Amino acid sequence: MTGKSDIAHADWAFPTQVRFGLGRVRELPEICRELTMARPLLVTDGGIAGLPMSAAIMDSCAAAGLGVALYSDVQANPVERNVTDGVAVFEAGGHDGVIALGGGSSLDVGKAIALMAVQKYPLRELTIASFQDFAEIQSKLVTDGLPPVVTVPTTSGTGSELGRASAIIDEESRTKKGLFHPLMMPRICLADPELTLSLSPAITAAVGFDALSHSLEAYCCAFSHPFADGVALKGMALVDEALVAAYRDGADRGARARMMMASLAGGTAFQKGVGAVHALSHPLSSRHGIHHGLANAVLMPYVLAFNMPVIKAKMAALARLLDLTPPSGAAVIDWLVDMREQCDILHSLAALGIIEADIATLAPLAAADITAVENPIAVGESDMAALYGAALDGDLSY
Repeated sequence: MTGKSDIAHADWAFPTQVRFGLGRVRELPEICRELTMARPLLVTDGGIAGLPMSAAIMDSCAAAGLGVALYSDVQANPVERNVTDGVAVFEAGGHDGVIALGGGSSLDVGKAIALMAVQKYPLRELTIASFQDFAEIQSKLVTDGLPPVVTVPTTSGTGSELGRASAIIDEESRTKKGLFHPLMMPRICLADPELTLSLSPAITAAVGFDALSHSLEAYCCAFSHPFADGVALKGMALVDEALVAAYRDGADRGARARMMMASLAGGTAFQKGVGAVHALSHPLSSRHGIHHGLANAVLMPYVLAFNMPVIKAKMAALARLLDLTPPSGAAVIDWLVDMREQCDILHSLAALGIIEADIATLAPLAAADITAVENPIAVGESDMAALYGAALDGDLSY
């Protein structure tokens, strides 16, 4: 199927304004003017900066009389200096807004640049490693005069296009930390599925499982948020409909549109929280450079099996939504594993190069991660070590 998507253009607010539809990237100059941007800074990574889409955006903004400039020093797993260097470029160019173009890394860095452009404290003093320092850090943040941000996702998975946080690696401690404030949410998300048509099958699968992990973990999260649960269920249903199709045929615009919706759903739902999948995944990215979505894809079934004693009813409801038989947690795990196989994603951490000796370093980091407290079962260092061990061996026998 390579025809036009049956998903019409639509505008939503939940609460970020979303301008969704094929070809809508051409509306970007108008959106900048709507937000009173005269000199936007386009933030992306080096790979996307060299693609025709970036040149087209720069040209269209310049043709509209906008003083646009490019900042593309964003790593796959962004570090503190990617943000601080971007703030320097933002200030030197007299910019008044940010266009964040790309996957999660570029979106996170773009939002962080806009926030940090008005702060009094350095980034390292404002990132959150745990909820213990949350209130103190929030009191330090300046929110007056925040420049507007437009997010333009080029993948379907991160959820950062709607999120109120950025994940940044502290290079000294080699840990992933969060920069968070409700006002970090982009003013407008320009969601054009055509920008995802060139994604490789492997990246399509990895980011697709990232979208799934956001909805699945939000649905299972220890905290209560019935509205988020409803969005999460829809997000998982969209992944079920579209991920394998998008993986097999990247030109399938209907599948691409549904996966972008799934990403938006995950980015909305996970404001409820996530859990052990993300807590385990973050050190794999910061210490071993493993793609966040790929790590989540490998880890999800093991964490579900661990959490099953307290999520059985929710898994049965999800199984009924997905028409799995029998409607049970085991059926959901089988669905996840089967979908991974159809997308050629490996079954274990060992296949990603992790060895048993790594667990001693990884487990304490996972237990200390800010997302660990959101898991439906309380998890400590020994639990994280056991989960890493299960994922290392491919053992789903909880």
